[in-house]
Amino acid sequence: MGTSVDWEGNIGSAPEFKEFANGNKDPRRLLRLNVYFDNSIPKSDGTGFEDRGGFWANVEFWHKDAEHYANLYQKGMRVLIQGRAIIDNWTKEGKEFSALKVQASRVAILPHRVEAVQLAPSQSYNQPQSDQQHTDQSSTQNNAAPDFDDDIPV
Repeated sequence: MGTSVDWEGNIGSAPEFKEFANGNKDPRRLLRLNVYFDNSIPKSDGTGFEDRGGFWANVEFWHKDAEHYANLYQKGMRVLIQGRAIIDNWTKEGKEFSALKVQASRVAILPHRVEAVQLAPSQSYNQPQSDQQHTDQSSTQNNAAPDFDDDIPV
């Protein structure tokens, strides 16, 4: 079943995207990350932090937008991972191995080392683009703030 986790760490290598056939349904999409979860403790002299016993873990994030996330996330990026930690066991060439793996339900970018954010234009899924622009302009005009200047005592 796994233990619920809420950990911060740094992506240690380029994200990996895989797509798996799912019968007649849409393919299943997987984003794999290798993340170093540090244990940063403030230094006693107040000059920063020191790492005390961090660890590496593989993170699996099954999501319909996994390919987009694989292009967005980069090595070195600080992320918040929420999900379940489990022990992944396997056998290779007769030897048994195990490693910590996180089955993520959420992966969020943290703003450390981020210099800029650029958003794509918003789109409505219910209206064509030209109708949306007209609706946005008319709703802005209809929802203008009322003029309360007369109510301010002088």
